[in-house]
Amino acid sequence: MPRTLSTTSPPARVSPRSQRDLAAKRRSRRGAPGGWSRRHHWLRRLTPWLFLVAPLALLVTFTYVPVGNMIYYSFTDWDGVSPDRDFVGAENYTEVFTRPEMFRIFAVSLYYLAASVVQIVIALYFATVLSFDLRFRNLFKGILFFPYLINGVAIGFVFLYFFQDGGTLDSVLSWFGVGSDRAWLGDPETANTSLAGVSVWRFTGLNFVLFLGAIQSIPGELYEAAQLDGASRWQQFRHIIAPGIRPVLSLSVILAISGSLSVFEIPYIMTGGATGTSTFVIQTVKLAFQFNKTGLASACAVVLLAIILLVTWIQRRLVPDERVDIV
Repeated sequence: MPRTLSTTSPPARVSPRSQRDLAAKRRSRRGAPGGWSRRHHWLRRLTPWLFLVAPLALLVTFTYVPVGNMIYYSFTDWDGVSPDRDFVGAENYTEVFTRPEMFRIFAVSLYYLAASVVQIVIALYFATVLSFDLRFRNLFKGILFFPYLINGVAIGFVFLYFFQDGGTLDSVLSWFGVGSDRAWLGDPETANTSLAGVSVWRFTGLNFVLFLGAIQSIPGELYEAAQLDGASRWQQFRHIIAPGIRPVLSLSVILAISGSLSVFEIPYIMTGGATGTSTFVIQTVKLAFQFNKTGLASACAVVLLAIILLVTWIQRRLVPDERVDIV
């Protein structure tokens, strides 16, 4: 009988090591527990925390630990120098709330709150204008943002000479025939107005960059569709830009309120808190380093932190962040 040739080749021989590798791959594909898959699973869960170790360590060391120490100091009579820290309970908080001059200086924050409104309006206007295609818009962006890059102490010294008697402001006014014998930093009203104006000059760039980034994140197709429909610039701002930047606008309002309550470096450098320009933070610093009442100053800082958190919570409740679909 003739022998027929088989068209099928004999099965290839697989080494034991290859068989083990194939079995491990099948187990990993099926999700079956195995040594390698288990290690890979824990490594994937641990990797994000390894990247977070350094920032979390810095956050805890330089934020939460100092806040915890501040809260602890607020219940003591520590003078900031001696190692003795006697626990006095809520005595410091009682003194804070029974001294009317501690909260009377919050009236100075109204000047900076009004200045914050002005800087938000100016920043929003220029961010809207420079978001369109204009000549030299990159140059104007740099000019507007540049003051925010300057150190606050340097700004304080520059404007100190700007507002002094016979200084830059008086010289400029004299060019236009306007004589001024007013001491710009010698009267409480003009001093606080001048200092608030300095804050407008410095922080407008920050709000400008926030608004500009939010506006540029809006899809360009919306502007093209609006132009085809004959929408004006004001209509584009009202129906496209304003709804699209609502979360950033809410953030700017929160920063404005908290910043107006915690103003420090500009009035401290320029006036030292004199002539009715002292803020709550300046008063707190003087209690700690001039009168050696670190415990009382810590209580003031805790109260200020609680006020800022309360105002922020109220603002978030009144104006919640709602996702707006502008498409």
